[in-house]
Amino acid sequence: MKRKLLCGLLAAASLTCSSFAYRENVPLQVDGTRIANGYIQQGSTYVPLRSLLDAMGNWDIRWDGSKKEAVASTPSRTLTANPAQSTLTVNNEAYSANVTLQNGTTYVPLRLTTELLGAQVAWDPYLDGAAVTTAESPHNAVDLYWLSHIIYAESGAESMEGQIAVGNVVLNRVADRDFPSTIPTVVFDRKNGVQFEPVSNGTIYKTPSAASVEAARRALDGERPVGKALYFYAPLLSPGTWIAANRTYLTTIGCHRFYL
Repeated sequence: MKRKLLCGLLAAASLTCSSFAYRENVPLQVDGTRIANGYIQQGSTYVPLRSLLDAMGNWDIRWDGSKKEAVASTPSRTLTANPAQSTLTVNNEAYSANVTLQNGTTYVPLRLTTELLGAQVAWDPYLDGAAVTTAESPHNAVDLYWLSHIIYAESGAESMEGQIAVGNVVLNRVADRDFPSTIPTVVFDRKNGVQFEPVSNGTIYKTPSAASVEAARRALDGERPVGKALYFYAPLLSPGTWIAANRTYLTTIGCHRFYL
């Protein structure tokens, strides 16, 4: 699923980004977590270097005033970003790059920087921004981002089992031929009307809790508390008339009833 989704979003990136000569406040996320916004200029996305490396983890970052460049390091890698020379240097190998310094913040081209560090970047049309999946992450950033968001919006107050169960249903739909084939397209599916209320009321965009992110990871890792369930509803919030009349009841977890 990870590779299939990435290829599709990379194709979308070439179409979406190229339409902007300049755009501010472009949303960015790394491994499912939002970071500081970037900007698009002439089809390329630029990001604050410190925010990017902080999200990727284990980087020590400083500004070298004598050389007027940002310097970052881990035990195994070094990176410098020099605005005056327009270069990114990784482990002593220099690459031409449009590095800029704006109000004390160093901005670097997202795709080049992440690829040099072994990560992958994709354009997410539902975020209307860029998503970075690091080499160390076991899950695609877009998958984790939207699965954790729908879990939190639908079941953030539920037990861990109840939250994983919601993720279980989403992943079952991804695998079922009667539904779209990726996590974000399942979440935002409107073929037969909006499938998830949080998409209608906007709560899908709320920042998920740490528990919901954990539930998403566990669902992606294969936990299936509701087996092959494809539907759920909360009787206190919705009559679930169609589901109850047309689908086979499986179990109840917390406030949700699950159906095959």
